[in-house]
Amino acid sequence: MAESTQWWFNHKTGEVEEGRQSLGSDRDGPYASREEAARAPEIAKERARRWAEEESRGD
Repeated sequence: MAESTQWWFNHKTGEVEEGRQSLGSDRDGPYASREEAARAPEIAKERARRWAEEESRGD
């Protein structure tokens, strides 16, 4: 069975990468699509905001 393509966002370069091309500490993912990986910084901000809201409510 063929492995599906995974996409990563490289925080150091700001580029989307197909497959694992850079150091793990420089990238975020995997994502299912190039478009989703390109949104990685926005997704991280959304998650951080939700976590902060949950923490402030004491969930």
